[in-house]
Amino acid sequence: MSVSKKLFAHLCALLLVSLSAAVHAGSLEDILERGTLRVGVSLFAPWTVETESGALVGFDIDVSKKIAADMGVEVEFKRYKWDDIIPGLEKGEIDVIAAGMAITPGRALRISFSQGYSDAGISLATNTPMTRQIGKLEQLNAEGIVIAVVKSTVSVGVAETLFDQAETRAFDSVAAAQQAVLNDEAHAYIGATPLPKFLSLQNPSKVDMPLQKPLLEFKTGLAVQQDEQELLNFLNAWITARTADKWISASHKFWFDSLDWRNKKRE
Repeated sequence: MSVSKKLFAHLCALLLVSLSAAVHAGSLEDILERGTLRVGVSLFAPWTVETESGALVGFDIDVSKKIAADMGVEVEFKRYKWDDIIPGLEKGEIDVIAAGMAITPGRALRISFSQGYSDAGISLATNTPMTRQIGKLEQLNAEGIVIAVVKSTVSVGVAETLFDQAETRAFDSVAAAQQAVLNDEAHAYIGATPLPKFLSLQNPSKVDMPLQKPLLEFKTGLAVQQDEQELLNFLNAWITARTADKWISASHKFWFDSLDWRNKKRE
C-alpha cells in the first residue's frame, strides 16, 4: 500500500472512531470513565437561574448535582437556548437534559425520557388593566387578544388549542414573553408553572392569576440519547430512590412554593 493510501486509511479510521465517540458520548460507561456528567440546561426560573455572580442555581441544578454525587462523578453544566437543547443532546454535546422538560410523545420520537421526576403544568397570568372587562376565560379567545408564550414549548400548543381565535405570539425567552405582558403588548402569558404565579407575585398591581388550577398538568422528565438504556436505568433508579426518601419533594418545595430562592440569585 502506498504512503498516500495508508494515510487515507488512517484518516478514515480516525474519523470512524470520532463519529463513534460522538454517537455514544452519553453512555453510562463513558460518563464514569470521564468522571464528569455533562448536563444541558436552559434558563427557566426556578429550574435554572443565573445568579448575579454568573453561577447557576435552581431545582434542576440541585437535581443534577445530586445525581452526579450519587454517581460518584463531577457535574458540568452547558447552557442552551430552548430550541437548541435537544439537538445538543442528539449531537452528543451533553449526556442528560435537565430542564423541566415535559414528557411528550413528539419529543420521545427523538430522545428517551426517564420516568417523571416532577409534576408541572401550564398556567395563565393576565395583564390586569388590559383584561379588566373580561369576566370569563372564554372571553380571552377572541380576535384582538394577544397571548404571549415561549417558542417550542408545550405552552404554544395549549395557547393555540384553547385560544384559537386569539393571536398566539411566541417569544425567544421567558423574560421576553413576560415583558410583553408588563409592557401592555399582550393580554396574557401562558407558561410552565410556577412562572405565571411568580410573575403575579412580583407584579401584583399589574398581573393577576385568574385560575386556581393549571390549564394543563404534566410530568417532567430527564432526557438522554435514544438507546442509552443503562444510563436511563440509572436515572430511573435514582428518581425512585430520591422520591422514596423525600429528597426530590423537599427540593421541589423550596424552589416552587415561594420566592425564598431569590436570595440565592443574589449570591
